[in-house]
Amino acid sequence: MCFFISFLPATFWAVIGYFVLLSSSRAEGRVQTIGHWLAIWIFVIAVLIPFVAAYITLTGFCPLDAMLQACE
Repeated sequence: MCFFISFLPATFWAVIGYFVLLSSSRAEGRVQTIGHWLAIWIFVIAVLIPFVAAYITLTGFCPLDAMLQACE
């Protein structure tokens, strides 16, 4: 369950990364360089979120599963 819910923040960070990359491509000089590096880090975060959520789901530490079992 945590894996599927992780796509929401991953999508959010990917969209933010796209806008940072878009705005940095219109800038000049050092701001453009910093913007490109910042966009790369934001995309890395967006990719890591589903990987961490998959690990949490596979190891059984997902708190959503525990809450769903408690409701039954």
